[in-house]
Amino acid sequence: MTEQSTFISHLIELRTRILRALIAVLVVFVCLFYFAQDIYAYVADPLVAAMPEGASMIATDVASPFLAPFKLTLVLSFFIAIPVVLYQIWGFIAPGLYKNEKKLVAPLLISSTLLFYAGMAFAYFVVFPLAFMFFNSVAPEGVLISTDISSYLNFVLKLFFAFGIAFEIPVAIILMCWTGITTPDNLRKKRPYVIVGVFVVGMLLTPPDVISQTLLAVPMWLLFEIGVIVGAFYTRKPSDVEETSQMESDK
Repeated sequence: MTEQSTFISHLIELRTRILRALIAVLVVFVCLFYFAQDIYAYVADPLVAAMPEGASMIATDVASPFLAPFKLTLVLSFFIAIPVVLYQIWGFIAPGLYKNEKKLVAPLLISSTLLFYAGMAFAYFVVFPLAFMFFNSVAPEGVLISTDISSYLNFVLKLFFAFGIAFEIPVAIILMCWTGITTPDNLRKKRPYVIVGVFVVGMLLTPPDVISQTLLAVPMWLLFEIGVIVGAFYTRKPSDVEETSQMESDK
């Protein structure tokens, strides 16, 4: 088989994998679309519960009552279909991996999915109630809190992504240790800089309030410590590097 035909076959397989991932998202979306309004009501519950009595959410755009639940359901469909998407990614890259690499990548794909879900759950059940109570408590007297549904959706999606990605820190550390980019000892030495960095990241990824920033920064720091501990078990030894080099030379 020539290089050109091999390249074309890889492109065809990549297209097939992408189509399967998109179909999985579409199937989930079709199943959830009927419940779009209920899903939005559930996501908005932390804000509604923190609102003063008599206050409610509003829609300033004509199409917002339809578009906001539609957008939320579409994003949620992608979140639910992430295992299928990652499986397609795994199926595409697996043939090019060594046996020892396959043993690492598969658990990392599963753990990264679970950590992303954990980050979203932490944002919804812990951060949202505290943040919305804080926002409502500092509202000037005489100001009626009536949040637009589209603005609220953009706000919560931003936090979902921020916390979901932040919870991937252990996976990133394990990969860096396994590839030899760094070591757990080097990471421990940089702990003071990491602590400052997570608070800076929390400030950039969350709304301008101390509660949201702290609730993102502290878990990131704890996940960093967990990643350093687990990464020690995946640090590559000189014998592993020599074995990989030998495999590459034998190709």
